[in-house]
Amino acid sequence: MSNGYEKLAQSLKKLQSLQNSAGLAVVKPADLGRTHLERLVKNGFLLEIIKGWYISCRPDTIAGDSTPWWTAFWFFVSEYANKKFGKKWCLSAEQSLAFYSGNITAPQQTIIRAENASNNIVNLLHNTAILYFKASVANPIVKENQFGLNLYSLPQALIECSPEFFRLDSISSRICLGLVDTQDMLKILLQKGQSKRAGRIAGALRNIAKNKEADEILESMKRAGFDIREENPFDDKNPILMKIVSPYAARLKLMWKSMRETVINNFPNPSKKKLSIAQCIKNIDLQYKADAYNSLSIEGYSVTDDLIEKVQSGKWNPKDNPADAQQSNAMAARGYWQTFQAVKTSIKEILKGKNAGAAAKSAHRVWYQELFAPSVMAGLLRPEDLAGYRSHQVYIKNSMHTPLNPQALKDAMPVLFDLLKKEESAAVRAILGHFFFVYIHPYMDGNGRLARFLMNVMLTTGGYSWTIIPVKKRKEYMTALEKASVKNNIKDFTKFIADCYKKGGGNK
Repeated sequence: MSNGYEKLAQSLKKLQSLQNSAGLAVVKPADLGRTHLERLVKNGFLLEIIKGWYISCRPDTIAGDSTPWWTAFWFFVSEYANKKFGKKWCLSAEQSLAFYSGNITAPQQTIIRAENASNNIVNLLHNTAILYFKASVANPIVKENQFGLNLYSLPQALIECSPEFFRLDSISSRICLGLVDTQDMLKILLQKGQSKRAGRIAGALRNIAKNKEADEILESMKRAGFDIREENPFDDKNPILMKIVSPYAARLKLMWKSMRETVINNFPNPSKKKLSIAQCIKNIDLQYKADAYNSLSIEGYSVTDDLIEKVQSGKWNPKDNPADAQQSNAMAARGYWQTFQAVKTSIKEILKGKNAGAAAKSAHRVWYQELFAPSVMAGLLRPEDLAGYRSHQVYIKNSMHTPLNPQALKDAMPVLFDLLKKEESAAVRAILGHFFFVYIHPYMDGNGRLARFLMNVMLTTGGYSWTIIPVKKRKEYMTALEKASVKNNIKDFTKFIADCYKKGGGNK
């Protein structure tokens, strides 16, 4: 006769069979059967989204934790739309463009167009919703690879999106304009006789210095007998030269350009007092004990064979094992100390004349390896875990922002260090260096600690003092980072770090 653990293991095995390549499952009662469903819900392995729809989650998820939802959001949207509307549905043109530009942050309202829909709003978790309405869909529909979403093609999305989109999301708009084949857009414009939209597209192309392409659209439409007037839909009327190879690299460059003046205007000037290298390092050493605090939390959600085996044997305990927790904490503390020493070496190199961005580029992998080397020595991590950037998607606890996918890292990280190398302002290097590092999230763990180290390398080598972010202000810190990540607004984060710096007293 099966005991409770064996029954739960059987249910987990069933749930595992429904997982996608990301280790997640979007579940309906018919997928599992009532007995398995109730058992998994009771033990915390399934979370109800709306009636009849569940997502897999971890049983130690704290009430109110939004991480499982942001992790599963787009998978849920895809499964829900496919089940309700079949194949004839797509996301709006605007949300399609966000995907093409490398932005997959979940919106508060997801808009779905479907041929057989009625007009309705479905309220979901954490103040999100799906709005679906009866409308024509993209032709052709493009199947997005990561989540299986139906999108507009890139040229059609640029033509069909609202004029406000160019103003409200100028970064995504410019990236997509830089990626699109103008001939593909021109074919659609001529076929449909869309002269007003053609004038807007021509003006938008000229705004990213694609003058030849803009002229071609205007002249082709006129030769076909259309009355066309060019219109620049962007608020910023100054042309921005765009040479785009990767949407992720382009996004980082445009974000840096749009944010740097805000940082300069809201961060104090560096101290004019020059310190010797020895005095600078001495001051940094005095900050060590106060500076060593926890990194940002990163969670993953997947039912594994090991978990099933633990449950089946009766050894599964959802609460942390105290001995394991103490060992992990000891390894983390040792790793932080080792990284601190490596960071001081980098600071010395920069103070002796090495470019700060170049020094960070060559040393950041060393910082990461020092951070986790003790965990490898203790057998908590594999030696190969210290090599390279992450190879899996990660999610930030309670954050709407989804870090870049693993394939994007090879484009994004060189751009970050190139921006740091070229940036003249130490304040910008510090604030945007920190923010971009956690925005990209290049490693499976330790990104927050490494970002703060990077920030302090830029501060201490630029005339500022080592700056500590107090644990008691963690919520304010995370809120400011979230606003920068989701809304591209760096002001609150800049002012927050500036306040922490001022309370630290600066170099005296």
